[in-house]
Amino acid sequence: MEDDEVMNEALGDGRRAGQPAAGHGMSSSSGIEGHSGSAHGHEAAPLQAHDALVGGSATSHPPPPLAFVAPSDLLRVSRGSRPSSALARDQSPLPSPIMTPIDREQIEGLRAIRAFLKVRTSYDVLPLSYRLIIFDTSLLVKKSLNILTQCAIVSAPLWDSKTSTFAGLLTTSDYINVVQYYWQNPETLQQVDKFRLSSLRDIERAIGVEPIETVSIHPLQPLYEACRRMLESRARRIPLIDTDDETQREMVVSVVTQYRILKFISVNVKETQSLKKPLRDLKLGSYTNLATATMDTPVMDCIHMLVKKSISSVPILDKDGTVLNVFEAVDVITLIKGGDYDNLNLTVGKALEKRSDDFPGIYTCTLNDRLDTIFDTIRKSRVHRLVVIDEHNQLKGLLSLSDILDYTLNSPLGDTDD
Repeated sequence: MEDDEVMNEALGDGRRAGQPAAGHGMSSSSGIEGHSGSAHGHEAAPLQAHDALVGGSATSHPPPPLAFVAPSDLLRVSRGSRPSSALARDQSPLPSPIMTPIDREQIEGLRAIRAFLKVRTSYDVLPLSYRLIIFDTSLLVKKSLNILTQCAIVSAPLWDSKTSTFAGLLTTSDYINVVQYYWQNPETLQQVDKFRLSSLRDIERAIGVEPIETVSIHPLQPLYEACRRMLESRARRIPLIDTDDETQREMVVSVVTQYRILKFISVNVKETQSLKKPLRDLKLGSYTNLATATMDTPVMDCIHMLVKKSISSVPILDKDGTVLNVFEAVDVITLIKGGDYDNLNLTVGKALEKRSDDFPGIYTCTLNDRLDTIFDTIRKSRVHRLVVIDEHNQLKGLLSLSDILDYTLNSPLGDTDD
């Protein structure tokens, strides 16, 4: 099960994905043929927007009882001599007054990426063929959870068949809200099992949670605009909504995620190789007030951390501060599938043992690593965050895809505006 990923790619007949068939809680539709572009910049070779991973493997460091992956073969560590230190990320810094060759190369790399995003659309990101699962809002929450689990996805667009309109996105946050509601009202378990997707907003109001803004965009809008809207709304994905030419009704084309966009950049923009400044100089990532837990921490404590800090993961440490694993928001789906809310009483260690055998592990980097090697890792592997560690595997911080996308779009370029 993958965080930040909605599309499940499969062979199809090339038709557009649309709304669910009448009388069904979900539907699968085939995708849209990709556009032409360049695999290394802006020439005329076809763009590569597929999901095939290009080589590479993760080095395993197995702390009992769970897998831990540090992809040192994917991240080429820049051997700096400056000591690691905690960095507070407020905003991307301006380049040094005296521009070094690395500064100039970094700026040119960022300019190339932004120029690429402004001439490409969300259609370009879509694979030639894919599967899109859409839930009708009349579907039971419990059934939707089972379907997500069976299809190995963590999010899906919602469709209101009564009004024939797009009704938002179903994400792990919605299931976490259901968990909180049950935790506050344990006597309502039978009622929880009867909740429909249309009642999710009522659950938000009952537990006092602010509704998450759902932004969308037309698939022919520039990809740069899709990224900007995601960052402004703090969303990790954005639905692509078109209008049917004959009926003039909304039509869900697909959903684009931050991971898919960053991978698209890494495959098609050769200038990512110019991003050679280390993380310590960019002050990129979160390094203070980090939420952490141990293998003995109750699952509900981790869930409360996710909600309180509006985060998607909590690093799991041993007593010495060494990183062992990460508890992710998507782990909640695994725990409550089938309506088994008793799993919420488990410790984190026991909960993580319920992950599927194909869980890839966690990806790490150091403050000496650079964005060129991180983009290369994203190109080769399905990465949704990196845990920043020191040479002793001690936690230093977290680097999210949002951090990378924000820096790529919004970092100042010196005395010349982008």
